[in-house]
Amino acid sequence: MWLALDTSCLTLSLALVRPGGEVVEHELIAPPTKQSDALPQCLNALLTRNGATLKELTGLVSGLGPGSFTGLRIGLSCLKGLAYALKIPLVGVSSLKALALDAPDETELFCSAVVKKNELYLGKYRRSGATVITHEPESSLPIAEFAKLLLATPAARMIGPAVVDYRAPLLALGVPAEQMLDAPTVPSAVALARLCTMPAAYDAQAVF
Repeated sequence: MWLALDTSCLTLSLALVRPGGEVVEHELIAPPTKQSDALPQCLNALLTRNGATLKELTGLVSGLGPGSFTGLRIGLSCLKGLAYALKIPLVGVSSLKALALDAPDETELFCSAVVKKNELYLGKYRRSGATVITHEPESSLPIAEFAKLLLATPAARMIGPAVVDYRAPLLALGVPAEQMLDAPTVPSAVALARLCTMPAAYDAQAVF
């Protein structure tokens, strides 16, 4: 059984997933709960509810952002510690790519997260069934430049945490409301697990 975790935004996504992709349980923990306070207890509670222990885990999956530096540090340090203690493989997946797996099929997607005021992280993807195709490398853009990009590609859709923060400014810059989708707004730990390729064995150097 794999444990997957995304802490790239303010909402913690935590899941137990079987190697074939079957979801055992997926939990979202939103603000005002702090991830640093919630994570150890929630992880233990998730295992207990499903009659599992840490020793039964065979792999770990982490969201790699981009996103909150503090959040990413919390999630990665937790999973690196577990990988080292349990001697099981740990793999990382882009949090923006995970957003795309939960988005509409065969649609040009701008997956987004907040960098700082008036700036966002951006990845351009397309989902085709269970596959996510990367169209452009992830980067950061000022919100005004991103508005121009959206207006120039009317068939594209924006998803992710930045929709919540920047919907009003983007509307004010002339972006049509239909280009900003209400969901997904949080990278899913389940999507991370389904996108990853788990290493065959524990590699201490890879973890560090």
